[in-house]
Amino acid sequence: MGVGDFLRKMFSPPNAVPPDGPRLSGASESALGSSLQGLPAGERGWITLAEAARLFSSERSDYAFGEMDDAGKLRLAHFSTQNRCSPQFMPTEGRVYFTRNT
Repeated sequence: MGVGDFLRKMFSPPNAVPPDGPRLSGASESALGSSLQGLPAGERGWITLAEAARLFSSERSDYAFGEMDDAGKLRLAHFSTQNRCSPQFMPTEGRVYFTRNT
């Protein structure tokens, strides 16, 4: 880590957007879809796992998209198809990334 990276890390606000992609709106499915349309093709953005669970699953967030949540996985797949994107779960980060397809 260089000096510049260290200084940015030290003085960035705690909720700053990470360099790995913009934070998308997880307020509703339509808001997420609109946020995705603003991404260039091939780029990715993210929402929290809790937001994804609230939007697409009827299970508690601990169980959302797990083995028994076929309905949640199906809703997310349908949304992804409609909005031409690919979801990627990152549980250790607590995020779901969406990459906009070309």
